[in-house]
Amino acid sequence: MTIACLNGTFLPLEDACVPVMDRGFLFGDGIYEVIPVYGGKLFRLAHHLKRLENSLAGVRIGNPLSVQEWEAMLRELVSRNTGADQAIYLQVTRGVSAKRDHAFPADIRPTLFAMSTPMATAVDIDAITGTAAITLPDIRWKQCNIKAITLLPNVLLRQQAVDAGAAEAILIKDDHAIEGAASNVFTVTGGVLHTPPNSPALLPGITRDLILELATRHSIPFREADITTAELFAADEIWLTSSTREISPVTRLDDTVISAGKPGPLWRHMITLYQDYKAAVRRGEAN
Repeated sequence: MTIACLNGTFLPLEDACVPVMDRGFLFGDGIYEVIPVYGGKLFRLAHHLKRLENSLAGVRIGNPLSVQEWEAMLRELVSRNTGADQAIYLQVTRGVSAKRDHAFPADIRPTLFAMSTPMATAVDIDAITGTAAITLPDIRWKQCNIKAITLLPNVLLRQQAVDAGAAEAILIKDDHAIEGAASNVFTVTGGVLHTPPNSPALLPGITRDLILELATRHSIPFREADITTAELFAADEIWLTSSTREISPVTRLDDTVISAGKPGPLWRHMITLYQDYKAAVRRGEAN
């Protein structure tokens, strides 16, 4: 049985119900986070809670819990669900209003929901053959640094990729690669790792930031710089990253073969470092 948390109450997921007048349901008025759990330990929790705070502030929703209360609730949720490796989805909406009106209601209380799903995290590096992606115009709003639940453009873009037989869409704006529909993007050119700098145009990915930390720690050269469409297609390697995807190598982009159709050497190095970091989290030696 999957246990969820709704407004501080732990209950079976199938029993969790939200009123139809909740603004998350009516307007998509809310934000969310996805937090991996490895060996029963919440991964990069402080970073996720900081991004949560930033997203809440960006849409003018008061944070319903303190950092300590978030930590206690999430750890309790992990302990009530089975499996050492999980993915926690949490969502905060503006709350339930008496009537449907675009303007913020006065004295409204946020709705807090969190649930856990099992996550398969074992990685056989040698078995990974790479994935296909397509490029599509970025049709999203101008504040993609806010992790909002209003994801319809992302849903449509991702479905276009699936319809084309690809796993992800890399979004192009003003002739530059921005990020994936549900991922950040990296390229490797001449042994140097590149990723677009954080800005309102893209989500400040937790996995993205960890990769840059690992690159710094292990003397892997990198640049946070804009990536033109031409540079994307000419890259030696392309990676897509997210909390649940981790680091996925792209071996075909539209009709172009990338990295000779197989994961590249820097990806193999980085995914090994990433798995080592996860192992340290499981041992309680990293967070």
